[in-house]
Amino acid sequence: MKFKIDPFIVALLTTVAAATLLPCHGSFAMVMGWVTDAAIALLFFLHGAKLSREAVLAGLGAWRIHGLVFAATFILFPVMGLLLQVLGRGWLNPLISSGILYLCLLPSTVQSSIAFTSIGKGNVPAAVCSASASNLIGIFVTPFLVSLLLGGKGVGLSWSSVEAIALQLLAPFILGHLSRPFTAGLIARWSSVVNKVDRGSILLVVYTAFSAAVIQGLWHKFSPSDLALTVVLNAVILALALVITTWSARRLHFSRADEVTVVFCGSKKSLASGVPMAGVLFPPAILGPMILPLMLFHQMQLMACAFLAQRYANSYAETERKQVAAGEAMPLTA
Repeated sequence: MKFKIDPFIVALLTTVAAATLLPCHGSFAMVMGWVTDAAIALLFFLHGAKLSREAVLAGLGAWRIHGLVFAATFILFPVMGLLLQVLGRGWLNPLISSGILYLCLLPSTVQSSIAFTSIGKGNVPAAVCSASASNLIGIFVTPFLVSLLLGGKGVGLSWSSVEAIALQLLAPFILGHLSRPFTAGLIARWSSVVNKVDRGSILLVVYTAFSAAVIQGLWHKFSPSDLALTVVLNAVILALALVITTWSARRLHFSRADEVTVVFCGSKKSLASGVPMAGVLFPPAILGPMILPLMLFHQMQLMACAFLAQRYANSYAETERKQVAAGEAMPLTA
């Protein structure tokens, strides 16, 4: 199967290059900060507006799937991130281990989890429910875990941070979902425009984050070898997540369709939620390093899951072909 680089990754890398060469500072940085805050609110409004209540209700009964996905997302991944911090003491750049730990505390993706589950012939209603619930729960769980495990990085659940989470993330999400009777048709009709706004909001956050980080000396703290090591560690974490979710689903005797859902919803991390959340949770000085591992992980998970989804689809097609062949052969042997 041919791997393609996600055009959004190219846009992200271009944005990082722009922030490196032309970082915003002074009054322009202040204006960009206001624009970024508005973009984060818009992003979560769109997340809420795109959440279909009917699809969520259709998958609510698959509680075993949701429990395993939740355990993988908010227990397995954080444990791996903490182990990396412990094992990396003394030889691993603290910025790398902190950024990867932040990555491990994030909720699952929504759109790509559902898309890969569909390609792999998995349980799509359960995937919609699991991925959507993960994002909604993540608005509360991720900040709590970040405060608990990364509190030494200038993060804490102070009243101001709770207020920022409520105003910039939760309130727009709820308003977006409540607006569905009026906005669902528009969002479906203008889905390509909505996706561009969605991704444009993330690019804005990345630009302001890396501008502040570059001014604070980001590329003096991160060497090319650090970037290569981040890729290797991301690959190890992703591989472990895929293996463990697959093994767990089979150990619990899940159906093939439910296994597909667990693997694709339980092994992914959301760039769309992670970047704006970081903008709310972290001070500007460390924002860039905290989201860099997430940006790299995003492309890696897309490539790995595209390969796996195609394998699941081929396996399903082969099983179906054998069943049809067996059914056709039965009259001949009767």
